[in-house]
Amino acid sequence: MNLSTKITERIPFLEVLCNPVLSCRGASRLGYVHLKQPRSFTGVRAKSIPSLDGCDGSLKNEAGIVLPATKDFVEEAIQSIKLGKVIAVPTDTLYGFACDACSREAVNRIYEIKGRKLTSPLAICVGDVPDIRRFAFTDHLPETLLDDLLPGPVTLVLRRGESSILEKSLNPGLDSIGVRVPDNDFIRIIARGAESALALTSANLSGHRSSVCIQDFDNLWGHCAYVFDGGELPMGRAGSTIVDLTNPGKYKIIRPGSAQEETIKILQRHFLVEELTDNS
Repeated sequence: MNLSTKITERIPFLEVLCNPVLSCRGASRLGYVHLKQPRSFTGVRAKSIPSLDGCDGSLKNEAGIVLPATKDFVEEAIQSIKLGKVIAVPTDTLYGFACDACSREAVNRIYEIKGRKLTSPLAICVGDVPDIRRFAFTDHLPETLLDDLLPGPVTLVLRRGESSILEKSLNPGLDSIGVRVPDNDFIRIIARGAESALALTSANLSGHRSSVCIQDFDNLWGHCAYVFDGGELPMGRAGSTIVDLTNPGKYKIIRPGSAQEETIKILQRHFLVEELTDNS
């Protein structure tokens, strides 16, 4: 039983409403709403909105399309990622902006949308646990640790390593990267189909509250190629638990998030010890 299974056992199932596109309520534990929608459904088009920076006009006159976060519409998401676009998707914790982590232009676009400083690092999302080794160094970790923690609401900070295929412009100056495998089928299928890591960050303006339904960031819909609606997510706004695993045999909790207690139990079961902060 992995971390996400233990957590979701404590969350009551939320009844799925018949129209998640227009509602802020109703999601499965995967943040993933199953609908019997005809394939010709074209979604709800957001109103065109002006550029956030109001300078170069690069984000002007765009209109994001809202679609259900179901397998019927995953191809739209995959193609958007491959074309260097930004999409908004549900995860197992919060809604996030996602793009190809190996596209400098797409990554810069996320920073523009959020109004975020380029010095603030982005995490990446991959489809499956074995994919992590393509982007980060994991040889120092206990053999079954990753499978016990993931998929789940945890971000692991790892060193990139010499063999990482990540674009060098992603988080320049840092030799580590935050990695996620969310317990959410929709975003994992996108990552697999895109055949790349997804740069992933919360869907909100920098410094504003995190989003648990698409209405929380409706002012930003127009800056995305698509907004995928998975209903209201049940984990609250704490986000994922961020844990630094860059040093062999040690761990450091960077952000408590929504799964700190369960994460620490798993780390200690694998004989990792907490790395204390040096306040000297």
